Amino acid sequence: MATLVLDNGAYWAKIGYNQDKVSVIPNCQFRSKTSRLKTFTANQLDEIKDPSGLFYILPFQKGYLVNWDVQRKVWDHLFGKEMFKVEFPDTSIIITEPYFNFSSIQESMNEILFEEYQFQSALRINAGSLGAHHYFSTKPSELCCLVVDSGFSFTHIVPYCRSKKLKEGIRRINVGGKQLTNHLKEIISYRQLHVMDETYVINQVKEDVCYVSQQFYKDMEIAQTKGEENTVMRDYVLPDFSSIKKGFCKPREEMVFSGKYKTGEQILRLVNERFAVPEMLFHPSDIGIQEMGIPEAIVDSVQSLPEEMQPHFFQNIVLTGGNTLFPGFRERLEAELRSLVPAHLPVSVFLPENPVCYSWEGGKLLAHSPDYDEMVVMRDDYEENGHIVCEEKFDI
Repeated sequence: MATLVLDNGAYWAKIGYNQDKVSVIPNCQFRSKTSRLKTFTANQLDEIKDPSGLFYILPFQKGYLVNWDVQRKVWDHLFGKEMFKVEFPDTSIIITEPYFNFSSIQESMNEILFEEYQFQSALRINAGSLGAHHYFSTKPSELCCLVVDSGFSFTHIVPYCRSKKLKEGIRRINVGGKQLTNHLKEIISYRQLHVMDETYVINQVKEDVCYVSQQFYKDMEIAQTKGEENTVMRDYVLPDFSSIKKGFCKPREEMVFSGKYKTGEQILRLVNERFAVPEMLFHPSDIGIQEMGIPEAIVDSVQSLPEEMQPHFFQNIVLTGGNTLFPGFRERLEAELRSLVPAHLPVSVFLPENPVCYSWEGGKLLAHSPDYDEMVVMRDDYEENGHIVCEEKFDI
């Protein structure tokens, strides 16, 4: 029997069978400016010749799955002939959902998985639980870990002890990759070029040039210097989707510091935006979100737990999710935590090689574990007893 692991994120769906490699696919539909009527689903994005002014249709809003029509289309595409060719009656599925998901969403998901697709069995679980499972299986001597999952909609901080999440320690910060990209769009539109419709392009800019500053005020001073002394400044060549398919950073030696470029490329000059945008993860109050940054939220989470466990959490902090890929993120988080945590407690922050797929890999490991059959709900059981079996089985 095959097990399909689907880490169903608000931006990327990480999907693959438990024997295979993972595929990372956009979990949304697109409309392009040029072909208004046609809707592209998931990885058909690659077929769009000109993704400027690309319009996203997302199944998730504010971190919760609300648009089932879009989600169904994406799943139909993923499970169908072109992609994973799922044989539903012989397949078990592990699918992720957000923390404190609404029961109405859970029931819709049960119905779709069991009644429409008719999977043989299913396990609905939080992505962080899969991340924790991955961490504990690579470090069997550890009993506790703190998963920091910074994704598209939110950043969650979740303590796990012996693979059980401790609900009283869960913290959520309402800053994710979506807010960062939107904020960067606003800054660039205000300062140099109207890009409010260019989510796709600016998201690429964010991934290519943004970094987390280790000393914010020092970098701010450098960003104000003129000419070559300004080591923060970067010129980003925007794609025109004919000769330049993908935007890129101009190499330092080709940068023109005063005056215009002779070449016909369209240039974005980025200075303090490069580190001021990811700074929102550490200080959400910068953009008027009155919440703690990640370091304070971690300390707040750990301090709400029994005292004898606290040292173990600070030593086992695991970073997952796309925002943790910003250069300097791990170092800055560790440095800030070091200044907040009592001096006698060691602090260690672990950034996996691929933080985006870390939870998916955890799901793959879980599918091979001997307890797996105990955890899932079988379709026969669901058909006999309804939603109640899922409520009892899944620790959500």
